[in-house]
Amino acid sequence: MGSSGALTRSVRRFLGRPGTVAPTSLRPLVRRAAERESALRELSDARLRAAADALRTRAAAGSWDDDALVELCALGREAGNRTLGERAFDVQLLGVLSLLRGTVVEMATGEGKTLVGALAAAGFAMRGRRVHVLSVNDYLARRDAEWMRPVYELLGVRVAHVTQDATHAQRRTAYAQDVVHVAVGEVGFDTLRDRLRTDASELVLPEPDVAIIDEADAVLIDEARTPLVLAGGVASGPDEAEAARVVADLVEGLHYEAETDGMTVHLTDAGVSEVERALGVDNLFALGMDTRLSQVNVALYASVLLRRDVDYLVREGRISLVDANRGRVAQRQRWPDGLHAAVEAKEGLVAGPRGEVLDQMIVQDLIGGYPTVAGMTGTAVIVAEQLREFYRLETGDLPTNLPCVRVDEPDRLYDGEQSRDVAVIDLIERTHATGRPILVGTRDVAKSEQIGAALRESGLRCAVLNARDDSREAAIIAGAGGVGAITVSTQMAGRGTDIRLGGIDGADHERVAELGGLLVVGVGRYPTRRLDDQLRGRAGRQGDPGTSVFLTSLDDESITRHASDPPPRPTRVEADGRIRDASVRRWVEQAQRVAEGALLDGHRTTWRYNRQLRLQREDVLELRHRVLHGDEAARILADLRPERWAELLDAVGESVLAEAARQLFLYELDEAWSEHLARTADLREGIHLRALGRQNPIDAFHAETQRAFVPLISRARTAAADRLDTAHITESGLDTERSDIQRPSSTWTYMIHDQPFASMEDPFLTTIAKRVRSGTGED
Repeated sequence: MGSSGALTRSVRRFLGRPGTVAPTSLRPLVRRAAERESALRELSDARLRAAADALRTRAAAGSWDDDALVELCALGREAGNRTLGERAFDVQLLGVLSLLRGTVVEMATGEGKTLVGALAAAGFAMRGRRVHVLSVNDYLARRDAEWMRPVYELLGVRVAHVTQDATHAQRRTAYAQDVVHVAVGEVGFDTLRDRLRTDASELVLPEPDVAIIDEADAVLIDEARTPLVLAGGVASGPDEAEAARVVADLVEGLHYEAETDGMTVHLTDAGVSEVERALGVDNLFALGMDTRLSQVNVALYASVLLRRDVDYLVREGRISLVDANRGRVAQRQRWPDGLHAAVEAKEGLVAGPRGEVLDQMIVQDLIGGYPTVAGMTGTAVIVAEQLREFYRLETGDLPTNLPCVRVDEPDRLYDGEQSRDVAVIDLIERTHATGRPILVGTRDVAKSEQIGAALRESGLRCAVLNARDDSREAAIIAGAGGVGAITVSTQMAGRGTDIRLGGIDGADHERVAELGGLLVVGVGRYPTRRLDDQLRGRAGRQGDPGTSVFLTSLDDESITRHASDPPPRPTRVEADGRIRDASVRRWVEQAQRVAEGALLDGHRTTWRYNRQLRLQREDVLELRHRVLHGDEAARILADLRPERWAELLDAVGESVLAEAARQLFLYELDEAWSEHLARTADLREGIHLRALGRQNPIDAFHAETQRAFVPLISRARTAAADRLDTAHITESGLDTERSDIQRPSSTWTYMIHDQPFASMEDPFLTTIAKRVRSGTGED
């Protein structure tokens, strides 16, 4: 099997397929670095630092060749060994060199990605580059910066980290360092905030330069499906609560029908009549009822399809969203206003403030701003085609330091969730009796709580790691390899802590290894093979033994939601509900491939809808840059209002008036862009209806968006000139309060699903189509 896989990779490399970048040509450099090891070991810390400074000087003089790469690897290996007690393996140095040439590398769990990323970041920094090491969350950004700090400092590299609780001043200081560890969302929001600065001295970010992305697939694929939206608070209204009360009384099967895939729900004719009665309207589909119709459908979606403890938690009187990719609470994230308010109403909570969208961007555009991008993850090759398509990144896999001996068993299939869960508990009980540690992976919070409760009822102690208690995650994971340990987790991707056999200190490593190592049990498949592999990869690190097995039922949501046909009829179902038919296994695998395709379509949809907005935003940002850093505003307003300008010039002087003009123009330009985003968001919500007229929704969106954008800058110029007429400007500057210039202070993000309606076959479209036809007399 191994030789077959190697042959396949060789053929793919020959054909230039994604995921086939080989590190073979870099091996001689690693061997040469080993030859420098003994000489560097004899140096004092000061002399080692001097050698690093000399390498930096060479780079500044434009001399960065293979000899410099060899010296970097040798210095980095010695720095890691001296400060952390971690001597980089040869394969880790291959990873460093691969990152330095802008590759996304696949490294198995436990192979030391953090040190690889730090040494590569130091290498870029020595060449005078500014480096952002991007992670999936604040915890990893803080941990890795502090953990690797001694290595950086010994090499003469300044390092910092940025987390969501950092102040404006702390952010500016951190981003001024050579290397900054920061969550991708955090740097994204700092980018958005900088786009709204009204004083150049308040900018926190320098021009983007190098991005090294940890957990690259999570950042570039999973995070990319959620646009970063910066919103400011405005008052909420009562409409969502009324819609929620109305749909709460509807009866499934009579008033509405939910599709088995759990993705869509729609009103029946009886449901439409009942809603019209409850709202006191004659025709929910009449002209001018678009907003009310949207509120009802959103409330229905929230009531029927969004599940407490799966999609969200209720904590401290607020809705906390659960990040489906990692099983954590999504910090400072909301759904779009109507949906979030509908869920608040569903749970009987006081509605929070609504949000006015100030600006937005997608992860692709954020990463696209970096001239150099590299990354590392445990599962890169499987998404190599997407990384090439969306980011023009090449991908390759690195060998493990020691051969992987983990045994990945075939799925165990069951006829239903109940029989599957009984089998899960039975497997855990039998394995635990031997003392072997067990890691159980579930898809959501509710299932992790259910499995944990069942284990406790059986008299077994377990640690449950999910969005309810993610503050103890590092300690829980670190102890998951101990004798008799049982750990239940919603998602292991991006946890950032290795599971060492024998517990935190590895004292019982040999005993656990003799028991077979860590047993990983997956309770149902994830939407992608990549997430399955991330869970599997927790066992078998650094040549340790281990086993993984997934127990799946035919009614698992990830299967039923995406299976296009009913499952094949099993030839035999055993007494415990287990199914051994190969045809059924293939059906499950096909459903997962469909799920992967749906996620890819969602990513493409996000990208396609954003293309036009990105180009428009570039035009606005170019003008904004000239205004922020020059006298563009003064020139424009002086031309548009020469008499008013001359009057104010005599009264307050040139510098004060120029600054007031800058503030006025930036305010109106930002307002115009925010209004444009609001219009395009409204357009997005209903653009799928263009399919009724056989139009391509994306093409229609681009055309409408461009028409709306054409007068934007001209309108902003006129509005700024009008505001200059009435603005209160004294020798002290612009009085923003008296001039009615109010900028939002609080901000948050939105989680947006970009493909709520996929085709003409969507039941919601079908319902509307019937109404449209009946209203026009069509059959």
